[in-house]
Amino acid sequence: MEGKKYLMDIKEIQKYLPHRYPFLLVDRILEIEEGRRIVGLKNVTFNEPFFQGHFPQSPVMPGVLIIEAMAQVGGVLAYKSTLEETKGKLIYFAAIDKVRFRKPVVPGDQVIFELNIIKHKKRVCKMEGKAYVNGQVVAEGILTAVLAE
Repeated sequence: MEGKKYLMDIKEIQKYLPHRYPFLLVDRILEIEEGRRIVGLKNVTFNEPFFQGHFPQSPVMPGVLIIEAMAQVGGVLAYKSTLEETKGKLIYFAAIDKVRFRKPVVPGDQVIFELNIIKHKKRVCKMEGKAYVNGQVVAEGILTAVLAE
């Protein structure tokens, strides 16, 4: 498949992901090469509901939510790469491997997620993902998505 670069806004993202506020953690898709890679963006603001309890005096985005946001960006890639098979079905986050957190993500950060497909079979999509803030890796891991039957 030939690479296609474009900007996908939140309205188009919602066509592919079932998540809604406060659990939709992707603001834009900046690049996508169907079947290969994707780049997505999350603007982290102080108004995020999780900052009320994590941690009020020193707000840090929970690592599990960084990985969830990464998985959501990967979910868009999985949908766009297998559109015919995914019509009307859900793609579930099935596994994470080799996850590392390098730096905290705080209010005001803009997180850029980049995922590359490692392996793609009919129902399973395995991706290598990295999250960046200001060009520095803040988190990384291997994510697996599975198409629901």
